[in-house]
Amino acid sequence: MLEGPIPRRMLSFALPIAASGMLQQLFNSTDVAVVGQFAGHAALAAVGACSPVINLLINLFVGLSIGSNVVIAHLLGEGNDHGVRRAVHTSLLLALLSGIFLAGIGQVVAYPILAALSTPDDVLPKAVLYLRVYFAGMPFLMLYNFAAAILRSKGDTRRPLHTLFISGLINVSLNLFFVLGLGWGVEGVAMATVIATAFSSYRLISFLRQEEGVLRVRLHQLRIDRHQLRKIALIGIPAGLQSCLFSFSNIMIQQSINSLGTIAVAAATAAMNFEYYLYFIANSLSQTATTWIGQNYGAGRMDRCRTIARWSLIWGVSCTLLVSLVLVGFSRPLLHIFTANAAVIAMAQIRIWVISSTECLNAVVEAFTGILRAYGHSLVPTLISLIGIVGLRLTWIGTVFQMYPDFGVLSACYPISWIVTSIALCIAYRWVQRPTGRPKKSFI
Repeated sequence: MLEGPIPRRMLSFALPIAASGMLQQLFNSTDVAVVGQFAGHAALAAVGACSPVINLLINLFVGLSIGSNVVIAHLLGEGNDHGVRRAVHTSLLLALLSGIFLAGIGQVVAYPILAALSTPDDVLPKAVLYLRVYFAGMPFLMLYNFAAAILRSKGDTRRPLHTLFISGLINVSLNLFFVLGLGWGVEGVAMATVIATAFSSYRLISFLRQEEGVLRVRLHQLRIDRHQLRKIALIGIPAGLQSCLFSFSNIMIQQSINSLGTIAVAAATAAMNFEYYLYFIANSLSQTATTWIGQNYGAGRMDRCRTIARWSLIWGVSCTLLVSLVLVGFSRPLLHIFTANAAVIAMAQIRIWVISSTECLNAVVEAFTGILRAYGHSLVPTLISLIGIVGLRLTWIGTVFQMYPDFGVLSACYPISWIVTSIALCIAYRWVQRPTGRPKKSFI
């Protein structure tokens, strides 16, 4: 990360991250396809109704893993081996404690939060069951995310990809066994996800225990270092809050979708699979910018930081746009993978045309967010997103959608919010740069 040509190496670093996200979504799509084809559109809607709730509850803690990535990358760039060791062990213990907390809270809030979101009556019991089983595996999910962030901070994006591939095969096999073999419904899909995630977290922790050098994990050294925890929190909490804000706005949108009926919920569930693939491409370049700028910033190489920022935008927009054109062009046959219901497919295509075709705008938002976090300015994109994403989408729901309660009108709030937020983030990036090129003092 500190030497040599940037564009090609950045892409080589980002591709395994994108592949990991897309592979994970491919297996999640298999979950959706299995329940949609073999358990009915009500079960499909139940899984979809849970997605915004899951994201809201876990994103704060997943954001802390971003904080770990940035802090460890800075320390590696500085050559601070002692600090790296303390940050690594603090991160893993924080992951375990976060997962245990989420596992407990998920059991308590599953029913009241889904009921409050006006989840259709024929969907609610299945959705509650899915959510409770899914959250039982939160310790494994948190350990996987933090372990992957630690490996990524030193440039290792391939082992998490290999691990995810194997765990995904386990997930698909168990999906078919539980749903087709045992006749389970949404609980079988959730259980398969928990088991597969347990495997992936175990494997990455095993890698870290066998690692040579400063990233090696020794279980007896797992403890919270207050200094490193503070640095992780100053980056990670705003990052997590930003994700939570996105999820909160998505929950409000989900509630509006729920008000349109089961067909609309199922259509949104199918269409969102396209959006997830595109998001992971954009996010992979954001994570690449965070890690690469983090190390170069720690080493004081500001010219490389600016070049990395520029290429993260170029690669993010171009790759997202290319894939979105393919997905939109083949949307109808691809939707048949998830459901055979003609009404669901027709409504899902509306969302794909409005959101997936404009996902390159979100790539700009993701790129600038990752760049600002790498410089230590994690609160800035959070505040901008509060206004540009959450505020605008909630205003849209409360005004435009109330006047025109239409599925396509509701979907339009996504590209509009991306345009406003990307412009504001671009201005913020220019603001944090001094004339010398050294960013203004960050939170860490």
